[in-house]
Amino acid sequence: MNLLSSATVFSFFTLISRFLGYIRDILIAFFLGASIYADAFFVAFRLPNTFRRLFAEGTFNAAFIPSYTKEKIKGSLNGKRFADEVLFLLIVTLLAIIFIVEIFTPFVIFLIAPGFVENDLKYNLAIEFSRITFPFLLFVSISSFFSGILNANNKFAAAAAAPIILNIVLIISLVVSYISDSDYAKNLSYGVSLSGFIQMIFLAYYSKKYYKPKFFLLKKIEKKVKFFLKKLVPSIFSSGVTQINILVGTIIASFEAGAVSYLYYADRVYQINLAIAGIAVGIVSLPILSKAIKKRNNDNQISKIQNKSIELTLLLSLPASLGLILASEEIISALFGYGSFSVQDTKITATALYYFGFGVPAFALTKVLANFYFARDNTKTPFYISALIVAVNIIISLSFFEKIGFIIIPIATTISTWIGTGIYFILLSKKRFFNFSNETLGNIFKIILSVIVMSILLYFGLIYFEEKLNYINVFKVVYLLSGIIFLAIIYLISCNLLGVLKIKNYKII
Repeated sequence: MNLLSSATVFSFFTLISRFLGYIRDILIAFFLGASIYADAFFVAFRLPNTFRRLFAEGTFNAAFIPSYTKEKIKGSLNGKRFADEVLFLLIVTLLAIIFIVEIFTPFVIFLIAPGFVENDLKYNLAIEFSRITFPFLLFVSISSFFSGILNANNKFAAAAAAPIILNIVLIISLVVSYISDSDYAKNLSYGVSLSGFIQMIFLAYYSKKYYKPKFFLLKKIEKKVKFFLKKLVPSIFSSGVTQINILVGTIIASFEAGAVSYLYYADRVYQINLAIAGIAVGIVSLPILSKAIKKRNNDNQISKIQNKSIELTLLLSLPASLGLILASEEIISALFGYGSFSVQDTKITATALYYFGFGVPAFALTKVLANFYFARDNTKTPFYISALIVAVNIIISLSFFEKIGFIIIPIATTISTWIGTGIYFILLSKKRFFNFSNETLGNIFKIILSVIVMSILLYFGLIYFEEKLNYINVFKVVYLLSGIIFLAIIYLISCNLLGVLKIKNYKII
């Protein structure tokens, strides 16, 4: 298996999904802007979408894949039985959660967006939309289960492509709303749940070669499943710390008009970098790292997998970070600066993206570093580190929210995640779970040199094309995308010439 080629496959489909997601969000920004309808929909979408990211972007797999791999090594029937029991418990638990949330939706909205209570219309809209979107949780969680089956068998394409369905359905919902002159936000809410159902069927079909579910009434939970469940809750919290921080930010931002929407749009931009760097690398490296650790006496291979995972994460996240920092306003303007999304909306959202940009490498690294523990069946340590990250985030956000406003949220998220990243490296080194190889340290230095070259070109390019990237320029997105493609080629060529970007370097088995 080649880490780079597998991550490239995952990233390719992720890019398609995120590209369609941008089209979706451009349309939402055009038709809804930062209105109360947009705020209400984003809150209604935030809760099930947070669970989607928690489950679909590696968190469920962080607990499932090591346990499933361990049972498969014992025999295919053991793996099948384990998967059947996990699926049964997953469905029962999710149905119970959905039933409770549908009844107590007003209380849930009060918890995740307390600032909405002051506006009856916004509060009631959020309740209505949330009841429509929440069944998405069931479908997307089961989809994540089937993704775990595929990933455990080193098949990443279908799982990476599945989120494309969500964006296609939501784009169709907006188009239908425009043609029929109907409620945009409500139709988007129905589209969320419909897309989840289609996604579940899609992944069940592609995983049937490796697993066909057998439904039965589970009378007794076996020890191996109990062990998995003990790992699952900490892994959800620890692997999904970025999403939890975003949810915390949404709660705090709900007290400021338009802030929920500004954070949503900024979040959409930096999340693509997180998906390509941390999530892609984390998902493709976890199965092979788990197998190497389970087989024992594989220290050299384990070290290579871990070093290459970090190297590839930085290769992808560092240029993205500098790009977001230097061109935050141009990016937001090109992607969302149309129709109801004003110049002021653009500037405020760009400021949030600017501060998120500083945290991109940390967001990505925490995904990968947590896997070094998950592969060893240790979910407690990442849980404690993640709890600290969230606590620091909340303390900073609440301490400065009144003085600075919602912009403290991306600042706090970035600072707290970098603190967590530092703790990961310290603890991994003390436990002798990880040490940087000389080759990796040398390659990181080369990556930094390539990023500097790219950043200099970007800086002067923004000055030269200032008028072309202006808010009022109709073709600004074309110039932006052309510039991104050009700089990406320069960066990759530089990395290749320096000997970093060679496929054979990432061959791990």
